[in-house]
Amino acid sequence: MKNIKKNFFGYAAIVLTLVMATVTAFAFVQPANTAGAEAVTITENATIVTSPFTAAVQKVHSSVVGVNNYTMKMTSQNGYNPFGNFGFPFGYGYGYGNPYGSEGESKEVLQGSGSGVVVAKGYVLTNYHVIEDASRLEVVIDEQTYPAQLMGTEEATDLAVLYVEGLTVEPVVLGDSDKLMIGDWAICIGNPLGFTGTTTVGVISALNREVTGNATDAYGKRATNLMIQTDAAINSGNSGGGMFNVAGELIGIPSLKYSSSSYSGASIEGIGMAIPVNVAKPLIENVLAGKGNVQSTPSTQSVASLGKPRIGVSVSNMNASHYAVAQGLLPNGAYVSEVEAGSPAEKAGIQVADIIVEIDGNIISKTTQMTSYLQSKQAGDVVKVKVYRVDGGLNNVDGNSSIPDGQYIDLEVTLAILDEVQQ
Repeated sequence: MKNIKKNFFGYAAIVLTLVMATVTAFAFVQPANTAGAEAVTITENATIVTSPFTAAVQKVHSSVVGVNNYTMKMTSQNGYNPFGNFGFPFGYGYGYGNPYGSEGESKEVLQGSGSGVVVAKGYVLTNYHVIEDASRLEVVIDEQTYPAQLMGTEEATDLAVLYVEGLTVEPVVLGDSDKLMIGDWAICIGNPLGFTGTTTVGVISALNREVTGNATDAYGKRATNLMIQTDAAINSGNSGGGMFNVAGELIGIPSLKYSSSSYSGASIEGIGMAIPVNVAKPLIENVLAGKGNVQSTPSTQSVASLGKPRIGVSVSNMNASHYAVAQGLLPNGAYVSEVEAGSPAEKAGIQVADIIVEIDGNIISKTTQMTSYLQSKQAGDVVKVKVYRVDGGLNNVDGNSSIPDGQYIDLEVTLAILDEVQQ
């Protein structure tokens, strides 16, 4: 019994010792609440952990705005469905109404929202696909909306410039995208999914990535652009926003991201694309100079061809239904099937299989546009002709071949009278 009591008191002593040690240790780590003691703070160390992006983001954050695209939509028809809500396919019935149907009404709806960057006083740079088909545009700043006017577009490069009267937001500084290097920091600011002013950071993953989108150039050829690849997060709504360097200079315009592979369906993260700012500079300069991108309409005046100047080619319309034209692999225009020997066209360098797409700034989509315009000129006049030429020529391409890469070539042709007047 004595041994048991001894053991009990021994255990009790051990437990008491442990409790005391715990209390003592706890008391040791707690700061003493005594008079005159200094409180420990961490604010003095805050500047040490400031990121290298903070100053740049604060400099440009307010210069990235929202852009709302409103379009006119027809309301759903109120037609009669004999199957009600249980028709075929099930669950897609139109309900009951006028048994003969009605045309519905046109209503303005918010088609989509994107981002923009203030690049000059009152002027906002954004993507073309952000403002495409808009009946009305708005710029959004701090939840306030302002009417915006479309001043210039380049569908092929997916760019557009808007103007907001009285806009006081400070413009950003345009950087030099030609000086970018792989591994440089990339700061992207935009409004993904409506989360305004969202900032994401990554690096320049690659330069001069060839990206072919759905947009076509002025001549109907699907455009391939050289873009900046980044792993900074870019999502729906970022389009038209800004990609900046650590100095706060605009270096690119986020335009798209890859989310999955068309081959495997695998999910993809960290592959976003931005348009280099140097690509946007000509459009910005033209808009600020009051030039915009207005194109003149070719004359369709009918003039007798005899005794009128020509360039000396035989042309035919491109087949708009041909897969190469329909898919934007080739532009619309006047296809050159023959070049007369010694003609102005031959002297200027026009070749068989060239596609004439523009004359003196007038877009040529049909041969009649070309001939009518030329016949309004005089012998000796010099016209600027833009042709699209495929490397190796189109005559060597059969129906099963892929279309080789081509290029636009600017030529100058001096017109001459090649026909004798018939009496």
